[in-house]
Amino acid sequence: MSDANRIIIFDTTLRDGEQAPGFSMDVATKLRMAHALDALGVDIIEAGFPIASPADSEAVREVASAVRRPIIAALARTRRADLEEAGRALQPAARPRIHTFLATSDLHLAAKLRMTREECLDAAVAAVKLARQFTDDVEFSAEDATRSDCEFLCRLIEAVIKQGCTTVNLPDTVGYATPDEMREFFAAIIARVPNADRAVFSAHCHNDLGLAVANSLAAIQGGVRQVECAVNGIGERAGNASLEELVMALRTRQDRLPYQTAINAELLFRTSQLLTEVTGEPVQCNKAIVGRNAFAHEAGIHQDGVLKDARTYEIMRPEDVGQSASSRLVLGRHSGRHAVLARCAALGLVLERHEIDHVYRAVVTFGEHRKAIGDGDLRRIIDRVRSAAPQPVAAAAANAEAVGYGHGV
Repeated sequence: MSDANRIIIFDTTLRDGEQAPGFSMDVATKLRMAHALDALGVDIIEAGFPIASPADSEAVREVASAVRRPIIAALARTRRADLEEAGRALQPAARPRIHTFLATSDLHLAAKLRMTREECLDAAVAAVKLARQFTDDVEFSAEDATRSDCEFLCRLIEAVIKQGCTTVNLPDTVGYATPDEMREFFAAIIARVPNADRAVFSAHCHNDLGLAVANSLAAIQGGVRQVECAVNGIGERAGNASLEELVMALRTRQDRLPYQTAINAELLFRTSQLLTEVTGEPVQCNKAIVGRNAFAHEAGIHQDGVLKDARTYEIMRPEDVGQSASSRLVLGRHSGRHAVLARCAALGLVLERHEIDHVYRAVVTFGEHRKAIGDGDLRRIIDRVRSAAPQPVAAAAANAEAVGYGHGV
């Protein structure tokens, strides 16, 4: 794997993701997720914001003690108290990183911070200098970077790199940018900052316009080599760039995106499911990569194509991300005969030629009343069709509905 084409995956599920309403995690839960992220292969785990609360600081300390392979990062504002608390929380870490941030856009400086550009630059430089007393690995984030003045941003980036900042993160904090802007933005910044080669540039994109993953990929094309993301795309407001979507976009489109990550893709679904379990917040059924419908087909034309060659309607295999291939074909009112026969064969159920049409029509009729037909439903439909063989097909289907089948397994 070439270093030039290696993308660092910075996971912020436990920090930005956990800040979203409904996703708060206690220390034990954060530790459980951190072990899963370690197994997944993320390069950096942002474990929390230590100054935010004693529990947050404890969580960072526990993760730093227990998880040794990846870099463990702690977030801090440019305030001394924040940086010192982050340093204390990270003391047990094998590979600690302090991630300090300050807004740089004129809007944030005037409306939120009541700070001039020069005061902002001085605060950023001082924060990096102090953070370096705790670790050589310091990341600086220019909050609202994509809406900041380019000349001022370049001055600030040059200054923090001179002070020893090793990673420069330029977030699209409010998800305002478009992909073409992101690519041009990073390419221009990297070209203009004279010491840009001494730091890794990072993108942290929010999903307010549904463009977080697209913007992250565009940032990579603009020279970024670290991407900040979260499992299931959780995070403030509409969330962060989805880790699983980013990873699989890079893996699937090597022709256009010749970059690699260290992620074990076969653990993506399991990690997503763990996050759902510990937070009680499920992903939407049609969520790319990890949603329950991501590889499901109910329409007969699609089912027929997948049965003949999965590549007709699937650009990746469910097994590639840890999903079960057995859930591909969903029986319902849109299903075709081939899918019904394939499901029967998978269950070891052999239909006689004269039974096929009866079972198929009963499935379609039953599907009018159910969103999906489970394996148990199919077995009972076949039993009812066989027991009602002398009856017309419509009557058999009506009988099948009348017995009140369960959802199946």
